[in-house]
Amino acid sequence: MAESRVLLDMESITKEFPGVRALDQVTMSVRRGDIHAICGENGAGKSTLMKVLSGVYPHGTYEGHIRFDGEEMRFSSIRDSEEKGIVIIHQELALIPELSITENIYLGSEVMHGLLIDWDRARLQSIELLARVGLDLDPETPVKQLGVGQQQLVEIAKALSKNVKLLILDEPTSALNEDDSANLLDLMRGLKARGITCIMISHKLNEIAAVSDAVTVIRDGHTVDTYDVVAGQVDEDRIIKAMVGRSIENRYPHHTPNIGEVLLEVSGWTVEHPNLPGRLVANDASFTVRAGEVVGFAGLMGAGRTELMRSLFGRSYGIYRSGEMRLAGETIAPTSVDAAIRAGLAYVTEDRKTLGLNLLDSIKSTIVSANLGGIVSGGLLQLDRESEVAESYRRDLRIKTSTVDVGVATLSGGNQQKVVLAKWMYTNPQVLILDEPTRGIDVGAKYEIYRLIHALADQGKAVIVVSSELPELLGICDRIYTIREGVITGELAAADADQETLMRRMTTTSDEPAAPANS
Repeated sequence: MAESRVLLDMESITKEFPGVRALDQVTMSVRRGDIHAICGENGAGKSTLMKVLSGVYPHGTYEGHIRFDGEEMRFSSIRDSEEKGIVIIHQELALIPELSITENIYLGSEVMHGLLIDWDRARLQSIELLARVGLDLDPETPVKQLGVGQQQLVEIAKALSKNVKLLILDEPTSALNEDDSANLLDLMRGLKARGITCIMISHKLNEIAAVSDAVTVIRDGHTVDTYDVVAGQVDEDRIIKAMVGRSIENRYPHHTPNIGEVLLEVSGWTVEHPNLPGRLVANDASFTVRAGEVVGFAGLMGAGRTELMRSLFGRSYGIYRSGEMRLAGETIAPTSVDAAIRAGLAYVTEDRKTLGLNLLDSIKSTIVSANLGGIVSGGLLQLDRESEVAESYRRDLRIKTSTVDVGVATLSGGNQQKVVLAKWMYTNPQVLILDEPTRGIDVGAKYEIYRLIHALADQGKAVIVVSSELPELLGICDRIYTIREGVITGELAAADADQETLMRRMTTTSDEPAAPANS
């Protein structure tokens, strides 16, 4: 009997949580040997569907049928799905930093010799697996010493150790730079060539178009359609329209800025790496941001963008060596996060899970957490006021949740990002620093955040945007600085800049001085 071309069939999958139907009659088929992409807005149900498939949500907690490799599946745990060859790599990597690569690869599925772990064989097998994913590393290296891109490849090596037939990657390139993203996409092509089927959840439509054979779009818990990429049926505009239910003619909203006087001025800012004496993460950095202006910072991974911004925000990173910061003409020197907030600064971190949120808190508690004074009266917290504030931000930012009383951990990544933005907006800052504000967010939610950024600038605030996406900086900023190895290498008006010019200044010292763009 000939092997079926279809490897996976998910039919009429329905999954409910209290007050929310996350999936409603979702149907999807994946062909054997394909790279199959899943797209949709944040909260559409993509990750929920994959958790149903992989056994995170066991059989009996959902309705519908899963057929894999010709068999009806009723997984009760992840271990059950892995035994059948289905392995999921979540957006937040599940490696243990203190353990070695080998220990992470075989954690839970140890290589045994009798009753003992055979570490010699495990190391040899790890070397082979690392070679398959293109990593030339000592398998005894602790994972904490690896970059994010290398950790992603270790996760895939771990999946290959389980004789994977279907590899699920949830936003695999969201935290990677361009080179690491390109390497990962090449690896996926290589896995396909070896007969491994992949499902990729992604918001990066250019990557979907580059590697996928088919695309399924999910909106509000329903299957919209599946498109065959090989047949040339997909372009980015079509996917966007299917995702958001409408056309987005321009991905960056039109904005006419009303720029005032210099609000933030940083001069000679120099900061040393916290663990590497002598290495400067910010080297004599000087820049300005005016009231009503959106200023971008462009640089490659490790260029010092985040380190500079964190050091400005209450010196929360590195060892301050020298430099001055002036806000509205007055010198400020906040040496703690609390002092920075009181001075009128706010910082939306790029790492929302670790630094931006307490995942044990509710949405409403999170939103007011940076400005508890706003809900205090007579020395007591006004819980009714807390709910009112949180509800107003839920409505204005269109955070997808049935109630602000639930935990932030229950939200999708994009909606968690909106909660972080709400938290800092509630402090009513004069200067708002946004570090990768749209990472892991779908195109429709990005547009909403761009409009929000412009609205904040229109209120007279100084807005700084750090982003790895050059089109994003060019689309929403008034002025852009480039940074390399902690040194600011250029400054351009966004209207006079292009990706090539920015990349040149990001990768080399500026070949010619850029004219100031302060007019």
